[in-house]
Amino acid sequence: MFRRRIYQRYVMRETFAAVFLVLLAFLALFSFFDLINELRSVGKSYPLGYAILTVALSLPSLIYELIPIAALIGALYALSTLARHSEITVLRASGLATRDLLLTLFRVAGVLALLTFIVGEALVPYTERLSNEIKVKAMSGAIARQGGVSGLWVKDGRSFINIRMVMPDSALHQVLIYKFDPDNALESVTNADEAHFDKSADVWRLSNVSRTSLFGDSTRVEQLPELGWTSAVTPDLLSVLMVAPERMTLFGLVNFTRHLTENRQQTERYEIAIWKKLIYPLTALVMVALALPFGYSHNRVGGVSLKIFAGVMLGILFYALNGLFSNLGIINAWPPLASATAPSILFMLAAAGMLWWVERR
Repeated sequence: MFRRRIYQRYVMRETFAAVFLVLLAFLALFSFFDLINELRSVGKSYPLGYAILTVALSLPSLIYELIPIAALIGALYALSTLARHSEITVLRASGLATRDLLLTLFRVAGVLALLTFIVGEALVPYTERLSNEIKVKAMSGAIARQGGVSGLWVKDGRSFINIRMVMPDSALHQVLIYKFDPDNALESVTNADEAHFDKSADVWRLSNVSRTSLFGDSTRVEQLPELGWTSAVTPDLLSVLMVAPERMTLFGLVNFTRHLTENRQQTERYEIAIWKKLIYPLTALVMVALALPFGYSHNRVGGVSLKIFAGVMLGILFYALNGLFSNLGIINAWPPLASATAPSILFMLAAAGMLWWVERR
């Protein structure tokens, strides 16, 4: 038992070293490409310092995306190296069964899964939002014009809100509020130049307001210097629109999905994102299981290189399928859980089949 633990620690150490080496190499490569892409805007939209800061803030997002792929390639490299030196054969002859080796790799994957979840929840949403704010501040001072020239549209109960610009400090510019009565007839149209959120009163302060109220065949127009506006739309709610659903926190996704549900809007994309946030960290388990069968073959000529190439191809395939099934789920209204888990299930079945085939040889 003691000797088995020594073997397991040895395999874990070699796998961790390989995974983090691959992750570091990927981070350097993709960061370099990102910096080259940002250099196109240097001198035109913002200085070099902003470009470097933007690339640095994208590192947590890269780590989140690349950990499962690094787990696959790193485990492939570690196991292939052990196999090439006949260490896998020695370990198996010493009593380390396939089940024990798989559980050892699952320990490594469990740590990587926890790291992925922490990075995805604690770092990625914050750095993504901060990166967007820094870039847009440098370029124009406005967060976005979501939805094209018409701005951002949000539904709040019986009101439809059009916001032309959302500023980094959550101030709103050019706000239009269309309010409807229970019979779906237009009740009023409120136009404000600016809106600032008063946290103490939990209300928006509209400035330079023009409100048109409709009463049957008559209308009334009011010009007001300031008007309080109570809405379920808060700066926190608006801030999630600056980040893709896959980059939001789990708590933010749940709250935003609940808001969409209450306003009878489509939630499929956000429900899929919720399940992907829960499932994606666990894909490290799938990846190390997929790598294990390769460790049982010990081709000495070009073996490691071919396996690394196979790992890269499998990683690209998984990444492509992950996005494909998410989009297909939205288009075809598939159950969100099925859309989020389908790629992982397919790869786990492939790993189980390969392990069964290797064991029967």
